[in-house]
Amino acid sequence: MLFMEIAKMLIVKPLAFDSFGVRSMATFVATEDIAVLIDPGVSLASSRYKLPPHPIEEQRLSETWADIKEHATRSDVLIVTHYHYDHYDPEEPEIYKDKIVYLKHPKESINKSQAKRASYFLDKLNGMPKSLDIADGMVFKHGSTAIKFSSPVFHGTNSKLGYVVEVSISCSGEKLVFSSDVEGPAVDDQVEFIIQEDPDIVILDGPMTYMLGFRYSYKSLALSIANIKRIIKDTSVKCIMVEHHFMRDLKYKERIAEVYEYAAEKDVKVITAAEYIGREIDILEARRKELFK
Repeated sequence: MLFMEIAKMLIVKPLAFDSFGVRSMATFVATEDIAVLIDPGVSLASSRYKLPPHPIEEQRLSETWADIKEHATRSDVLIVTHYHYDHYDPEEPEIYKDKIVYLKHPKESINKSQAKRASYFLDKLNGMPKSLDIADGMVFKHGSTAIKFSSPVFHGTNSKLGYVVEVSISCSGEKLVFSSDVEGPAVDDQVEFIIQEDPDIVILDGPMTYMLGFRYSYKSLALSIANIKRIIKDTSVKCIMVEHHFMRDLKYKERIAEVYEYAAEKDVKVITAAEYIGREIDILEARRKELFK
């Protein structure tokens, strides 16, 4: 695979994303000091257009999960930004064995559903990791590499779905920020961490436009567009992968057309994770009706 030439000291490898045909943001990052796997999980929508996952989606799920597990063996650090199953898998805790693990706080700034899942997950880990630390608002150093976490921010536009932590990984003057599930970002706290970190690369959970006018408002879309443009304007970013919830909409490009135009003016790449690694975009969930035909 050919990776876009953005950074020299950070190897950023998307492993499973919605532009690959699965629900995930699993990302492998290697620096000169350490290898990190962010959110080692993958899932499929149980129902879309009142249809179950297509066999092609099931096959893609199997392929990407195998790739995630293989990269887990190469990683020194595993990170879980929140407790939704497309971001971690509690039933295969052995991938965390002898690893340094950073987790979203299992009891604070969390909703009931995620708190229950977190408790179950910690029981399953049962002393497997080499070490386990709460991530929220913390900074961890590994040689010249710094892994910094935001304070908890909304999963989406309010607290209903709980909270996530954003992740910054920097080494030798280069930096990646991973937003986790901010669905936009439509909320100031979500975008402020990104701007303060001033990254070269952003992996961004984009606006949830496939539910526009239903579970995602036009106001939230407008705020998300404005905030992505703020990231472009107020940081040194060279590449933004707008992904995850955003890539469940066949009309994704037209939804944020002004972002693409503004980014082009500023010589910033706004692309998918698939495009970043030179892979064909394959948004299978959004094409489920077509697949079943």
